[in-house]
Amino acid sequence: MSASHKKHTEPLLRVVKYEGMTRSRRLLVRLISVVASLVVSGIIIVLLAGINPLKVYGTMFSASFKSPRVVWNLLRDSSTLLLLGVGLAPAFAMKFWNIGAEGQMLVGGIATAFCMKTFTGLPTPLLILVMIATSLIAGALWGFLPGLFKAYWNTNETLFTLMMNYIAIQFTAFMVSQWEIGVGNNTVGVINSDGHEGWLPGLFTSAYNKDFGINVLIVLTVTVLMFVYLKYSKHGYEISVVGDSINTARYAGINVKKVYIRTMLLSGAVCGLAGFLAVSGVSHSISTSTAGGRGFTAIIVAWLAKFNTFSMIAIAILLCFLDQGALEIASSCNVNTYVSKIITGVILFFLLAGEFFTRYRIKIRGHH
Repeated sequence: MSASHKKHTEPLLRVVKYEGMTRSRRLLVRLISVVASLVVSGIIIVLLAGINPLKVYGTMFSASFKSPRVVWNLLRDSSTLLLLGVGLAPAFAMKFWNIGAEGQMLVGGIATAFCMKTFTGLPTPLLILVMIATSLIAGALWGFLPGLFKAYWNTNETLFTLMMNYIAIQFTAFMVSQWEIGVGNNTVGVINSDGHEGWLPGLFTSAYNKDFGINVLIVLTVTVLMFVYLKYSKHGYEISVVGDSINTARYAGINVKKVYIRTMLLSGAVCGLAGFLAVSGVSHSISTSTAGGRGFTAIIVAWLAKFNTFSMIAIAILLCFLDQGALEIASSCNVNTYVSKIITGVILFFLLAGEFFTRYRIKIRGHH
């Protein structure tokens, strides 16, 4: 084939992997994406709302940092999202697309609520240990099924875990109907509101922290352990090999089926623990909205962090900051809720684009 013919058959634009990008250049790309997101969001704010963008950005900042209480709320919400991202990390690292964190969190929450309502006679420390164990087991079982079917029958894990979410939602609705207060109220209310049996204790004693448990401490501990597990353990090495190439893993003597099942048990268990934190440490109740879509948002957390659990800390806080900021500007700036969501979406889009261009570049035909 002649060079001229090859040139004409080559696509006008194509994506190629960027090899050897320096750390300073990656930082520059991310900085440009942040600045571009603020500029484009500012234009949208002026066009749709006619408000000074600086006022909107200031409102978003104050929504998360104006007082110690809102800072603790930000950390509390970020910790749950972070734990779900940490739970997805081992599955994603082996290219097993676990989209079922939402359902795994819900069944962990159901197990927690069941223990809170059933074992009220136990001492609180023992009850909390039982709740942690049951939430881990429930989440692990919810992750075990797609892992088993993938290992032995090569089912599509994306569809399988997604469908498990809907089963978990309906199961939660059924349990709520069994525990509801009164007839037709469709709510269980605050569980053990009198004696606080099964409630996580406060981490500090303060006026703004009375409802803040040891969520952050638990999540940070799991985050560190997961980093060590994936980076330095034999199991973590096997996960990375399976993620790179299944054939290579088999050639190296790794039992791929065992890795699939074991990793999904771990992934589901960590997501189930997030359900425990949501019920025992935050809402002290259970409903179909307990997960609140965080299982899907956690996918973005895990993906942007490239499965590095330490990097997930900053990303989880950023996403919760954007979410709280969107709610605040909708109420304080008299901006339509959809406009605030558009602003959040634009910022997130540019952040994702920045990560894309740290790994890939667009090549134009005829240009090198």
